[in-house]
Amino acid sequence: MAIIRLGVASSTRRTSAMLRDRLGRVGGLGPLLFAQSCSTLVREWILLVVAVPVLSVLTLLVSADLSHAEFSSPVVEILDGDTIEVLHNNRPERIRLNGIDCPEKGQAYGKRAKQAASELVFGKDVTLNTFGKDKYGRTIADVILPDGTNVNHELVKDGWCWWYRKYAPGDVILEELETRARTSGIGLWADPQPVPPWEWRQAR
Repeated sequence: MAIIRLGVASSTRRTSAMLRDRLGRVGGLGPLLFAQSCSTLVREWILLVVAVPVLSVLTLLVSADLSHAEFSSPVVEILDGDTIEVLHNNRPERIRLNGIDCPEKGQAYGKRAKQAASELVFGKDVTLNTFGKDKYGRTIADVILPDGTNVNHELVKDGWCWWYRKYAPGDVILEELETRARTSGIGLWADPQPVPPWEWRQAR
């Protein structure tokens, strides 16, 4: 909002300068022409000071809405526990599940995490609540099954993924689900000291 206010202030200053310049030029006109020119200036002032900031706000709102879009698509491939591919607008689109991190393919439990994801979503129409793209160009999303099940939550609840604290800080649901899975010793938590995938990747 500070950016918007700065933009409005800047527009107002520019408009005031334009008005002073225009008024200086029309000052020597006759009364009728002077009144008509002033009327035109007032309309221009309203357009620049009111309409332009409103359009700027609407543009920001549309951009924010697009970064949190929702769409439904069939799942056509499982790459690993936290990455799937869907068919969106007749083209494959890679989806990175939001807020979770599953073991990599070369890690212990990596294949089992992929299998768990496959059992949940492969071949199904899912709804994707998106949160933009990651640095690899993958769409970040919460994946929702037709019955309302949140797949991201389900994988953590069943012990096949970590809550990805770095990218989902403060997510109390994922935190609680991971704590319960760890306490119960299910999934990868059967290992007393499982290696988080971000540490495994850093070591390679």
